[in-house]
Amino acid sequence: MQRLTNRQIVLGITGGIAAYKSAELTRILKGAGADVRVVMTPAATEFITPLTLQALSGNPVHLHLLDTEAEAGMGHIELAKWADLILIAPASADFMARMTSGHGNDLLTTLCLATDAPICLAPAMNQAMWRDSTTQENARKLEERGVSLFGPASGEQACGDTGPGRMMEPLELAERTAACFDRGLLTGKTVFITAGPTREPLDPVRYISNHSSGKMGYALAEAAQDAGATVKLISGPVNLPAPERIERVSVQSADDMLTASLSGLEQCDIFIAAAAVADYRPTAISEHKIKKGSEEIMELHLVKNPDIVATVATHDHKPYTVGFAAETQDVLSYARGKLERKHLDMIIANDVSRSDIGFNSDENAVTVVTSGSEQELPQASKRQLAGQLIEKIAQSYHLTR
Repeated sequence: MQRLTNRQIVLGITGGIAAYKSAELTRILKGAGADVRVVMTPAATEFITPLTLQALSGNPVHLHLLDTEAEAGMGHIELAKWADLILIAPASADFMARMTSGHGNDLLTTLCLATDAPICLAPAMNQAMWRDSTTQENARKLEERGVSLFGPASGEQACGDTGPGRMMEPLELAERTAACFDRGLLTGKTVFITAGPTREPLDPVRYISNHSSGKMGYALAEAAQDAGATVKLISGPVNLPAPERIERVSVQSADDMLTASLSGLEQCDIFIAAAAVADYRPTAISEHKIKKGSEEIMELHLVKNPDIVATVATHDHKPYTVGFAAETQDVLSYARGKLERKHLDMIIANDVSRSDIGFNSDENAVTVVTSGSEQELPQASKRQLAGQLIEKIAQSYHLTR
């Protein structure tokens, strides 16, 4: 759902028991990076409080068409212009009838009349009301006008009936909403992304590794897929589920990751090295567990691991190559040095000495560095940053190709 990053969504809530699901829907939309403004009809406030939606959206809830305070700031016309998409969930039979007739007697119907943004409805009502010929005619007319209907789903209803009329579940609604934004920045392109740490074994039970969680690489993989790319995710050992519809190649060591990275590189258009690869590995791996001896000091002999991103960047079939610089000091200076030394097209620098971002955190703050520019992306969730980074990578890729 990375396509929701930085999208401006008006969530309309009408009267119906399904309004309780709108709280979870708001949370999911916000978590995916959308800016959500909630508009409630008077009937909706009988089922769920505006305070709940305000707390979840982080924005004041809009209730009235003629609100003096709202008109002094973001009035109803400005709200209609602000929206990238209007999602009405739940959409009652009454609201669908009024919208079909072109009513503008409350804030939500007025927004629908005044906006140029796409409008999506998630119908929710009793199964008999949904099957009624008038409701069906209204649904048909709305779809003919370009309004998207998400559902309804079928199943047990609050009144005890069973049949079509249930509002779709919040996660599915959020996914349907995300699908409305087809960025297509990387349509037809193949993107390889490395993620997570590598593990360099000392013996059958011990290894050298680092604190990388893989969250940034996995978020980038989803964002690239949302942008239309075919994605190959080359992942070290992490506690993250494989993203749906993305090829994941699981590896352990740096040598494993290099082999997977070079496999099929001729078809790769963009290579993003987000993994935290161990710089060194033991010169020898013990066949059995190393026992603790009487010595106070144990010596390990290490050898350099292959530099995966540098190898890719100097390959005969070099793709557009993006590296990461996770540093604890002089971040930009080290990042620029890596960019030039490793022949990268772009490097993304971040300060992993900060406890609030970077390794194992859900948030990050980075600086995007190319040969001729630097751009800071302020602290945000890794999901939100991933969407921004994929946009910038895609734009730079197209400029250089």
